[in-house]
Amino acid sequence: MTGTPARRAKATRTARTCAAAAALLLAAAVQGCDAHAPARRAATSPVPAASPAARSPVARPAKGTSLEAGKLHTPSASPSPRRRQNPLGAAATSYVASRGGTVMAAVYDVGTGQTWSIGPPDPEAAASIVKLDILETLYAQQGNGPAGLPAADQSLAQEMMEDSDNSAATSLWNAVGGPGRIQSFNTAAGLTHTLPSSCVDCPGFAWPGWGLTTTTPTDQIALLRALVGPSTLLTDAQRNSVLQLMENVTPAQRWGVTGGVPPQATVALKNGWLPLNGARTDWQINSIGWVSGSGRDYLMAVLTTGNPTEQYGIDTINQLSAIVWGNMR
Repeated sequence: MTGTPARRAKATRTARTCAAAAALLLAAAVQGCDAHAPARRAATSPVPAASPAARSPVARPAKGTSLEAGKLHTPSASPSPRRRQNPLGAAATSYVASRGGTVMAAVYDVGTGQTWSIGPPDPEAAASIVKLDILETLYAQQGNGPAGLPAADQSLAQEMMEDSDNSAATSLWNAVGGPGRIQSFNTAAGLTHTLPSSCVDCPGFAWPGWGLTTTTPTDQIALLRALVGPSTLLTDAQRNSVLQLMENVTPAQRWGVTGGVPPQATVALKNGWLPLNGARTDWQINSIGWVSGSGRDYLMAVLTTGNPTEQYGIDTINQLSAIVWGNMR
């Protein structure tokens, strides 16, 4: 996520988000938890039109992947086990301090196992990054059964992850069993500060309630770690399928943890964006993902709130990502 303007002291993020929800009901022009889904899904995901790349993650590898001849999609080995300096150190701290609002971030180096974080510990609204949680729960419920999802679920998963389609996310949220089943998966995955929303149609809230799930960057790192290494929760084929979808996110949504990352690197990501008031002057902007290339192999999660505009939050995350990329060399 990107940075956010200064805001009043927070008792808890959940209470603040729910309070803001009442104002959202007045915003008739605002229609969804995300704002960039392609026009071809306008009936279900109200966002500006984009020009998505051809979609066929199972049939064609995304740029930067290593899926030739059915090879499992696993992160590249670090060229050296040397310990790294904190990528969220002085430069990142100074930059975040120059931005308004609240910025929370965590970075995990796959090669060394080091983790760094910045910002307050209070959980924030997940917005559409919760869609990764939904998909991992769906796959985990399959156990060691068939490698692929049923055709209908696969189509919904592709729409949910590549286009950030809200209706597809609601269908799969219900299919996995809602907040109780997602919480069970999160417990198994080691998430300790994530609370799935208790409602989809929440009183006074105009958008799907799953966007009010609250989480932290370190919990999102735990979700990402289940994808980039051997996992007791997901099979190799399942991990590979999720990463392919995240690498094929529609071009208009490839901001955030891609900031400053050269095109030859692999980036698998999911973003979220949600105005928290009817005036659209307080945005929750989030970005999570895996970045690999040029001797780097790391996970990054950023949650921001209090952004005066959507673009302000996007710009903050883009710049913070560029600082992290530069510091991870």
